[in-house]
Amino acid sequence: MSVIWTRKNIKPGMNYIESDPVPYLSFPMLEKTGMVKHGFSTKLGGVSQGKFATLNFTFTRGDNPDHVIENYKRMAAVLGVDEKRMVLSYQTHTTNVRLVTEEDAGKGIGKERDYKDIDGLITNVPGITLVTFFADCVPLYFLDPVHKAIGLSHSGWRGTVSRMGAVTIDKMKEAYGTRAEDLLVCIGPSICGDCYEVGEEVALEFKKAFAKENWNQILRKKDNGKFMLDLWKANEILLKEAGVKPENIETTDICTHCNSDYLFSHRTCGNERGNLAAFLSLKE
Repeated sequence: MSVIWTRKNIKPGMNYIESDPVPYLSFPMLEKTGMVKHGFSTKLGGVSQGKFATLNFTFTRGDNPDHVIENYKRMAAVLGVDEKRMVLSYQTHTTNVRLVTEEDAGKGIGKERDYKDIDGLITNVPGITLVTFFADCVPLYFLDPVHKAIGLSHSGWRGTVSRMGAVTIDKMKEAYGTRAEDLLVCIGPSICGDCYEVGEEVALEFKKAFAKENWNQILRKKDNGKFMLDLWKANEILLKEAGVKPENIETTDICTHCNSDYLFSHRTCGNERGNLAAFLSLKE
């Protein structure tokens, strides 16, 4: 199926991979390294039905578990990874990051997760696939090509204002010796700054967390007293402050809300929806 994406910013963007049966999105910068397998899902190519149609990856919203498992199998096949070695986050808008080892393989799919409140995952184990979930919040992909380690984090407004990107980098530094200047970081599909309206209380949290000279880049006040919030730009600023080189940050140009025909969006559908997923694995 050919898809015409609504693109809100003029940026390098992402590649749309029309693989059969599951198309997905990928980052050119990560592809060029040859070190990882990765992707970001759409709604297309799965077996889920109704409000979950068709490629839903969450078990927690009432979808048929057999359908969800089949969706994972299909995505694993097109990415060339093993779904039995996937490790799923347990997201609750924290900045908690789990160090994933071989013993974690399969947790969330074939095995019960013995953890919760985990919005970020890091590993240096080849063949383990990290998986996080989205429906407007920001996916953050991390690759340390020097120490051969990866990270994948979920950063909504709460995660962003609490510097989830910087927290993930610190965890990778602690575990693997990662240096921010070596990292390649990608900011994935999420709600864009032209669609994400927030109240004054959220805007105030960002004003507290960001230097005043950055406010105009991430917040735009509306006539109704509310604000438009640009999470892409906010995360770019935080990553640069953490030491990531600007040329090593690749940001999507695809908005989940603008493209709700193809991507699950909480702002569009509320809780009557499935979840998208981000996948990242070091090649074996």
